[in-house]
Amino acid sequence: MTRFVTAVLTLSLCALGLVSQVAAAPNERALPMRFELRAEGPAGDCADECRNWISAAGAITAETPREFLRFIDGRDLRNAMVVLDSDGGSVLGAIALGREIRRLGLSTSVGRVSVSGAEKENIIISSRADCESMCAFVLLAGVQRKVPAGARVMVHQIWLGDRREDPAAANYSAEDLALVQRDVGRLVRYTADMGGPMEMIELALRIPPWEPMRSLSRDDIRRMKLDTFEAEERAPPAVATAPAPAAPAAPATPSAPAIPAVTSGLKVSALSEAAWNLVENPDGNMLMRRHALTFEGDEIGSFDVRVGCGNNDTYRMTYAERRRSGDGAKPIESVTVRVGRNTIVLPVVTSERRTPAGELETLAAGPVPAALIDAFAASGPHSMMLTTRGGGDFATAIRLGNTGARRNLPQLAQSCKTPGVRADLRAPKTGGVAVRQ
Repeated sequence: MTRFVTAVLTLSLCALGLVSQVAAAPNERALPMRFELRAEGPAGDCADECRNWISAAGAITAETPREFLRFIDGRDLRNAMVVLDSDGGSVLGAIALGREIRRLGLSTSVGRVSVSGAEKENIIISSRADCESMCAFVLLAGVQRKVPAGARVMVHQIWLGDRREDPAAANYSAEDLALVQRDVGRLVRYTADMGGPMEMIELALRIPPWEPMRSLSRDDIRRMKLDTFEAEERAPPAVATAPAPAAPAAPATPSAPAIPAVTSGLKVSALSEAAWNLVENPDGNMLMRRHALTFEGDEIGSFDVRVGCGNNDTYRMTYAERRRSGDGAKPIESVTVRVGRNTIVLPVVTSERRTPAGELETLAAGPVPAALIDAFAASGPHSMMLTTRGGGDFATAIRLGNTGARRNLPQLAQSCKTPGVRADLRAPKTGGVAVRQ
């Protein structure tokens, strides 16, 4: 869990956007939410039994509740269901919209509403839709709720919208923290008023803005009562049967002090997590960024990313990670780097424990196109997603912003053209290291 916030908190936004009678264009995904009313059948065919579908597609802004009130003014909303397809948006806008939906006694669902036929008489409700971040809390407002198979409900931590691109590098004031606390409190009260579980709040607030949004499983959706229709369908018969045991909760990560990143000779104190640094040393200059490694908000280690000189039109990228063994970590099998729509796989050089009780240390390295790094460091906010996969289905994904990259990349590029500067997988030596932030 942001695109429409000025001094307002939102959950991060991404994924699918606005759908009405035609497929949504990519640039429509960030448009404010708009509403359309569709009747289930021709007037008079089903009297009071017809369902009215309210398509609610697009991003939630501070103006969305007022737009909704203008939309419903004078309309017959008997048997109406609000069908949501949204990336989320403003916390306060979503809370106000949800309260209006509950006040009117409307039901909610996730989907896309479209029409077909020569006379546009056929209504199609597609389940291929996403209800992300604050949209999940609007869904909670329905007196009855439906999440069809194929639809996704995704949650994420509240964050300041103007600092979502590189949250680890941003600065925050006491006033910012007060805004976060205030809006978390309002969201807790709203969830309680809607009869929602506190587990939904706790799960959303665990997912930091540098991790992908958490997609709720069907078990999550049932447990959090986000699909009351399914709950009714699954109701036990008169002869009660023993309920299926709940999925065991993941073991809590033991509290442990932060561990130093894999620096392989670099001084730990020389680097900052707040930006890409230019590291100068006799073995060749490089851009370097450090970040905590987290899984659903729990810190399980840390990693460094290094970009150094390569051959021809490439840079050499190195990913060096240290992961605590107490998290059941298995050797890393793959490391991928994604910038925009371009994905590069870094070959894993080694992934092993140094001691039986020690951390899992992983090194992956390989060439990446210079154009990919240039695009990442270009003017404006851009991000790089680093995904690791180990044994089984366990994976981590961390998004890094480009703070400091634009300022330092030209110096790296220039040094790579200097005779004698070469690509080297070996870590830079401690002696002679200088860091520019």
